[in-house]
Amino acid sequence: MLTLDEIKKNIAELIENIGENALEITAMPSSGSSRRYFRIKTDKRFLIGAYNINIEENDAFFSFSKHFHECRLPVPEILAVSPSKEIYVQTDLGDVTLFNYVENCLKNGKYDDKTIDLYKKSLDKLIDFQIIGHNGLDYSKAFPTPAFDEMSIMEDLNYFKYCFLKEQEEISFNETRLDTDFQRLAKYILEAPSDFFMYRDFQSRNIMIVDNEPYFIDYQGGRKGPLQYDVVSLLYQVKARIPEEIRKELIEYYKQKLSKSFELSKSCRDARPCVSTDVFDKYFPAFVLLRLLQVLGAYGFRGLIQKKLHFMQSIPYAIKEIMKVNEKWALPFELPELQSVISHFAILLKKYESVEPEQLTITVNSFSFKNGGVPYDKSGNGGGFVFDCRALPNPGRYVEYKKSTGEDQDVIEFLEDKSDVHFFLQNVQMIVFQSIDNYLERGFKNLQINFGCTGGQHRSVFFAQKIGELIHGNYPMVRVEINHLAQHISHVYEAK
Repeated sequence: MLTLDEIKKNIAELIENIGENALEITAMPSSGSSRRYFRIKTDKRFLIGAYNINIEENDAFFSFSKHFHECRLPVPEILAVSPSKEIYVQTDLGDVTLFNYVENCLKNGKYDDKTIDLYKKSLDKLIDFQIIGHNGLDYSKAFPTPAFDEMSIMEDLNYFKYCFLKEQEEISFNETRLDTDFQRLAKYILEAPSDFFMYRDFQSRNIMIVDNEPYFIDYQGGRKGPLQYDVVSLLYQVKARIPEEIRKELIEYYKQKLSKSFELSKSCRDARPCVSTDVFDKYFPAFVLLRLLQVLGAYGFRGLIQKKLHFMQSIPYAIKEIMKVNEKWALPFELPELQSVISHFAILLKKYESVEPEQLTITVNSFSFKNGGVPYDKSGNGGGFVFDCRALPNPGRYVEYKKSTGEDQDVIEFLEDKSDVHFFLQNVQMIVFQSIDNYLERGFKNLQINFGCTGGQHRSVFFAQKIGELIHGNYPMVRVEINHLAQHISHVYEAK
């Protein structure tokens, strides 16, 4: 394992190899994977650096990215790779994901036309990945397996059994009979046509939005497989809570576009067999069941085993979807033991919906170093974070901003146009989110974050507001209080 300084040094050398100079290299907030990402500011543009010690996984990503790029599919371009293959540099697709749009829709209580249109554009591109991306793809590079086979399916089902079901004392089951059901389900799924590229983790967090168009990341786990799995992964993402009528609309949209794509392939004398809508529909419910069981396994592992409250609180969303599947059983055969298990999920729903919400309250203050100084921490925890914004560009030096604050659009645009502001915000977010994750896991109740500038009017207000909103968007289970002390203004985001 390399140290942080060693990683940054290697990244800087790769940047030099492509004829640019790395001016700043900033670690990005960690995600669910073991990979570490860095945003790089060069003398020409922004790039992304990555560090991952899993060479096989990296090789899959390099090979797939090169092929997809040649197919003109919207993926990041790999610009440089270290001799060890542990570090690489790719183009930067920004920070906005399709899930950001989804969160806004959930906040407003309605899926808007723009978000639905982005889903349709994503489904259009999914078909391109499945058919165009499949042609000529070197599946020998796929990791961990070149095809969606029986072992892949059983891994998903056993993930559910061992990481979720066996953690539930309220439900007893016959493991032998359950395994028999799993084998029957796997056998049926394997009948579905599977001569396509299967993205494997096609969900809204892996879809970046750039200039209102979708771009795609995290496809290194892809393999040869069926069409249905990725459609289900996107449209049955339980945290997205897509309304049933919109989900049906999107499924029909996908099938219509898929049929047209097959017609085009035939006109081009492609030998690929067509998958009729009847065949697609026949196996679709089985993939819904499989994916939802896999998701429950993931939530069980992250929430029940690793004790991460956020994942534990996500369990009811998946339970509700699986209960709907059980209620409207659409498979042409019964899976008696599995159906019996799911029939008892109402008990689990009450259990996990009653999980006491985390009472962590995060107070974000903007203040003036000149008038008032660092705010006193009333919780008695000693003050938390204090960030000094005075080294950043100051709108207060310009006459046109004298009467504005960091909440006004003219000041926001002024600051957001400055690269120093961008990197300051990235660094603060990474540090603060790390503490929030830790505080949630340890059951702490209070965290204070303070931003100071000379007068407490522009820079400190801007950053307090930004970080407060980012915390609310990423940690809806916490209460966020934003206080602009010099302006005598407060905002409160209640925990959901």
